[in-house]
Amino acid sequence: MMTFSPQAQHILNELRQDTRSGATRLALDTLGSLQTWVQHHQPPADELDNLLQALAQARPSMTVIGSAIAKIRAQLSQSSRAPDQIIADNLAALENAGDTIVQQARPLIKEGSTVLTHSASSVVVRLFTEMARAGDTFSVICTQSSPGLEGHDLAKRLNELNVPVTLITDAQMGLFVPRADLIITGCDCWLADHHFVNKSGTLLLALAARYFDTPFWVLADSFRDSDKTRESVHLEEIETGEMKPPEGRFIQARNIYFETIPETLVTGRISEQGVFSFPAGPQL
Repeated sequence: MMTFSPQAQHILNELRQDTRSGATRLALDTLGSLQTWVQHHQPPADELDNLLQALAQARPSMTVIGSAIAKIRAQLSQSSRAPDQIIADNLAALENAGDTIVQQARPLIKEGSTVLTHSASSVVVRLFTEMARAGDTFSVICTQSSPGLEGHDLAKRLNELNVPVTLITDAQMGLFVPRADLIITGCDCWLADHHFVNKSGTLLLALAARYFDTPFWVLADSFRDSDKTRESVHLEEIETGEMKPPEGRFIQARNIYFETIPETLVTGRISEQGVFSFPAGPQL
C-alpha cells in the first residue's frame, strides 16, 4: 500500500470521503488542491505520479476525475512544462467545458419554465445560478436525492438566488414529473454502449419522463466519455450508515449510489461539443 505525505493523503481522503458533491465539483476541487500542493511542495515526479494513480482509482464511477488525471499524466510524460501549469491548464479546460454547456443549455429553458432535477450536479447548479443572475424567470423541483440528501444543498442555493424551489422526496418523482416543463440532470460517466451513469434514482426519473412525455436533457462534457460498458463499469457502493437501517439478523442494507441509464430514455445530451438528441446527431 502506498504511503503519502500528510498533505497528499489529505487530498486523497477528501476525494474518497465526499459523497455529496457531483463529479465535476469533485474533479475541480481535487485538481485545485493538487495544483496548490505541487506549487508549495514541489514533490518528486514519482511521488506525484503515485498520487495521480491513487486519485484516478479512488472514485471509479466518476469518470471525469480519471479522465482529467489521465490527461495530466500523459502531458507530464510528454512535456517539459511545470507540473503545476499542466494541472492548471486541465483545470481551466474542465471549467471552460462547463461554461460552454451552460450556454448550450440556457435556450432550452423558456421563460417561466419549471425544471425538475435529481441530485446536485455542479454544472446544473451553474446553469441555475447564471439564469438567476441574468434575471430569468423559472422555478425548480428538486429531489432530496436520498440518502445523501444533496438536494437539500441545492434547495438552499436556489433559495439564496431567490429562485422558487419545491423540494420533494425521491419517491414523489412520478407525481411531479407531469408538473415540470423539462428535466435536466448531470452525469457522472457516459459509457461506450449508449448508457450513462448518474445518481441512483435517475433511471426511475427517466422512465417517468418517458411515460409522461417530458423532455429530459443530460449535461455531460467530454471528460465523462468512457470505453466501459454497463457490464464492466464499477458502480460505487457507499457505507450504509447514512441510511440508518434497523439492526436484525436477517436484514442486509445496500447503498449503491450510482446506476446506468440507457440514452434511449432521455431526449438528449448537452456537451461542450454541441446539443445531441437521440437518435439523431448534434444540433450545432
